[in-house]
Amino acid sequence: MGLAKTEMFTDQQNEISLFAKAFGHPARVAILQHLFKIDSCVCGDLVIEIGLAQPTISQHLKELKHLGLIKGNVEGTSVCYCIHKENWKAMKSVMNAFLNQDLTNIKDCC
Repeated sequence: MGLAKTEMFTDQQNEISLFAKAFGHPARVAILQHLFKIDSCVCGDLVIEIGLAQPTISQHLKELKHLGLIKGNVEGTSVCYCIHKENWKAMKSVMNAFLNQDLTNIKDCC
């Protein structure tokens, strides 16, 4: 069996790619912004706020949770989501290191 394409890259490169995927859809960006604004949320509130169908919101929440950027707790028949603060800080550190690479050593040749 051949290598999965992700195995060709470093752990850091794969991690950056996964984090970038979180921001690759405007609905996920809107969900994150909303969670920051209110500091917690029930999925039904997101459906009203974002304007997408509940299954679509659930799929985006699943992706964000899989990436570790949000966490959810069951409260009765609902799930309350919030930003996973420790993972958010770790993501920012990884992304800042990538985005703040020094450009001073690169010649303007293109």
